[in-house]
Amino acid sequence: MNWRLSLVACSLLGAAAALGQSPTLTRPSGQGVASENATVTREALQVLQAGGSAADAAITAALVAGVTAPTSSGLGGGGFALLWDAKTRAPWLLDFRETAPAALDASVLEQRPLAPARMGHLVGVPGEGRGLFELHRRAGKLAWANLVQRAEKRARQGYLVSPHLGAMLRGSSAATLTQVPGLAALFFPGGKAAAVGVRVVNLPLAETLKRLAAEGPEALYGGAIANEIVEVARAHGGTLTLEDMARYQPIVREVMRLRYEGYDVLTMPLPSAGGLMLAEVLRLFPAEELRRLGFGTPAYRHLIAEGLRGAIADRMRYLGDGDHEKVDLNALLDERRLGQRRTSIALDRTHALPRFGLEGGGTHHLVTSDRQGNVVSLTTTVNRLFGAKLMAEKSGIVLNDQLDDFTSVGAVAPFGMTQSPNRPRALARPLSSMTPTLVLSAGLPLLVLGGSGGPAISQNVVQVLLGSLVFGQEPAAAVAAPRIYVPTQNATLMVETTTSAADIADLEQRGEIVAKLPFNSTAVQVLRFDAPRVRGGADPRKHGEALAE
Repeated sequence: MNWRLSLVACSLLGAAAALGQSPTLTRPSGQGVASENATVTREALQVLQAGGSAADAAITAALVAGVTAPTSSGLGGGGFALLWDAKTRAPWLLDFRETAPAALDASVLEQRPLAPARMGHLVGVPGEGRGLFELHRRAGKLAWANLVQRAEKRARQGYLVSPHLGAMLRGSSAATLTQVPGLAALFFPGGKAAAVGVRVVNLPLAETLKRLAAEGPEALYGGAIANEIVEVARAHGGTLTLEDMARYQPIVREVMRLRYEGYDVLTMPLPSAGGLMLAEVLRLFPAEELRRLGFGTPAYRHLIAEGLRGAIADRMRYLGDGDHEKVDLNALLDERRLGQRRTSIALDRTHALPRFGLEGGGTHHLVTSDRQGNVVSLTTTVNRLFGAKLMAEKSGIVLNDQLDDFTSVGAVAPFGMTQSPNRPRALARPLSSMTPTLVLSAGLPLLVLGGSGGPAISQNVVQVLLGSLVFGQEPAAAVAAPRIYVPTQNATLMVETTTSAADIADLEQRGEIVAKLPFNSTAVQVLRFDAPRVRGGADPRKHGEALAE
């Protein structure tokens, strides 16, 4: 197979000669947005229509998502952004993931799950404000204030509860949410969940966004807003301080780059496990083998599941924040090592995966492109549904519970380990599954994609990427196609409820212990650029919308 992996400086990736590019190659001059929320998509497209860059559109989308889709994202969270710069023909990657406070008490995280009164221990230093501002500094065209004001207007004038938000408010966490004063006032008037189509106004968040527009991120990382975030976290047992808030900075990372079937795939390095998991599956299975099995057949699903299981096990054994834990990704992806793994994978048997504790989360992914050829893939998150289920009421900010992504001692015990490379550590960034990804063909963007859904993110991105590259699916078809999920306990494989009894029986004959997916809140967003017009696909599972012109 034509495959290679390297971690290289972004400037080197920009060299056309290194990629064997033709300087005359072109891509469509259209622009597009795909996100998990129709309001988010339309606001971002308006920014592009006003002459904004792909980065401007992504910033707007992230901020509006924090208003209209607060279960998943917001100023109290963080994320990753992968950007393609059309002028330099190079990518760069921004890590604005949350970090652990300097005074983190790791022993408390060994006692999870925590009671509501102790959830402050899970609150990391939020990165979204400084992260989006840095993205604008490097790649924005329109004024920062103009972008933030779009989100402020949505918070001040109100927005309609979307089908996805409505479903989350009616879900299993509803009883808990009604006990959070700020959330209860916004979303549970009279004690009942706000129905789809009801208008919600968030004036405290509007005032916070007004300050962010005028003052930049320092409005969030010092003064009254930072004080309130710290006070709320500490009132619930946390160790967050004003010094932690002031210290926080986003980090520009080197992109993970691999070669698959003639394409260059650019994706996430640590502190995300998503890139490694994507690379391992691509390394194991050439396109020809997958085409012989047929997309979505039981044999195909089983083979992909086996590849994912091996990648999940590697995540548990080896991966953590690369700034705090030495991780040799090239050794993990060594051809001989994965070649040995491939020989152990068969169509008629299933490998067991030791149990470990990863659960779904609240995340929002969006992709944007402008007429100049710039592209952004951005994932933003507060981790689980409404994060720590704590709200800074005066500022309207929902606090993340990102430190729950650190791995406990008990979770790695089945692997014969006494501590995890992703163990809780002061100032570390917990391992993520977020997988913003860009595919180049002949040195220019072909696909940009990413997803939401906690540990399902990387699994979903793998499946949509294969559907697109190996089977030639259009974006809308690729994101809507049935997917599988490899859980960490009980069943070996979970399938969507539309899966036939015959396919389930076939999977069981291959050794899979099959269960139906109990959730439908994961999503993938895609833009594709190899036709006269940009085409987009927004996952119907979260009622997203893709618009291109």
